[in-house]
Amino acid sequence: MAAEPQNFSNHPRMVPAFHGVLFTLIVVILGYAVTMFVKHPAFGTAVGVMLAVSLLLITWYARVFALTVQDRVIRLEERLRMAALLPPDLQRRIPDFSRGQLVALRFASDAELPALAKRVLDEKITDQKEIKKRITEWRADHLRA
Repeated sequence: MAAEPQNFSNHPRMVPAFHGVLFTLIVVILGYAVTMFVKHPAFGTAVGVMLAVSLLLITWYARVFALTVQDRVIRLEERLRMAALLPPDLQRRIPDFSRGQLVALRFASDAELPALAKRVLDEKITDQKEIKKRITEWRADHLRA
């Protein structure tokens, strides 16, 4: 079964078990732990609050760390792709792209990349959503964290 073609409106990746279920469970656990601590302040209920906060932080940082590594790989991949696809005058400007610009441009097709990359630099477009909205031929990325 082929994946649905990506575009601006359907490209964000949501993992229901992670983004919905896990986060909801941790918030409920934290709420319960805080309620128990307020009703019965003691070392044991304080430990419950600390454990719930720890779970929340572990979940948050697991996501942040994965996205940071993913962005580093995207930066490398896009710089290599640009070195192969951009004309010489734009190749010299590859170091001028910010992380956010490179991350957004990864969705542009090979045919569309040179013109869009030039516009992004010349018009100093830094908003990722704005860059993605300007993409007309999407290059799907289904392997995101």
